[in-house]
Amino acid sequence: MGHLNSVAKERIEAICDSHANEKTPLIMILSDIQSEFGYVPLEAQEVVSAKTGISVAEIYGVVTFYSFFTLEPKGKHVIGCCLGTACFVLGAQKVIDQFSQLLGIKPGQTTEDGMFSIDELRCIGACAAAPAVMIDGKIYARVKPTDVAGIIAEIKAEGGAA
Repeated sequence: MGHLNSVAKERIEAICDSHANEKTPLIMILSDIQSEFGYVPLEAQEVVSAKTGISVAEIYGVVTFYSFFTLEPKGKHVIGCCLGTACFVLGAQKVIDQFSQLLGIKPGQTTEDGMFSIDELRCIGACAAAPAVMIDGKIYARVKPTDVAGIIAEIKAEGGAA
């Protein structure tokens, strides 16, 4: 996003206005911004601060505390690998390592073409499916490192990559 253009600033101000009657609107405002733009850049946090009177430091603290917010743009397909206890014990780290190897990125990074990002998640609530991976809202159950290439191919075949 770089520097926010006037349309983006107006949209962020409108998001803030839509939550003006809420007692504690910050999480909802940030969530709406992330849904709209894909991330919550510092420039957006400054607009929220000016509009709500909440300090940029407090807003930044919230954005960096909660793992579902991000300061950087994510890929079109976010691969969320669960590292909760059940998933970890059953080999989730090897699954993440395989995604990293095949995509050429580490967790927290995005491929150069902007198609894939890898996130390490603490728990996605799919313990019975461990190790579990969530991609674009879809849960992949009992994933093994040998499944990873097929999962990536499946996403690409669905028109998700160039």
